[in-house]
Amino acid sequence: MAYLELAGCRVLEHNLKLAGVEVDAVVDDGSAQVVVEVKVRGRSDYGGAVAAIDHAKRARLVRAARALEQRGARRVRIDVVAVDITPEGATVRHYRNAVTEQGAK
Repeated sequence: MAYLELAGCRVLEHNLKLAGVEVDAVVDDGSAQVVVEVKVRGRSDYGGAVAAIDHAKRARLVRAARALEQRGARRVRIDVVAVDITPEGATVRHYRNAVTEQGAK
């Protein structure tokens, strides 16, 4: 969550369920409320952290975002924060608007 705050986001909730979907965080970045999925991987032989967001996970994140809209959120977006850990250190990548309704079908 510290990374998200450093990136200028205000963490509203973390480790919650929306429409039965486990969500790592909901943040406000000033222009939208954002459903954030955080993936951390220490091995890249399966494609790294971002590869862990498969079709089923994307569909669940879209369902969570819809639930957030039903709770009254204005503009909603889905971001993925991918952390890949190697012996040399960690790489953090923030993919804004990483999952869309069209990409989840």
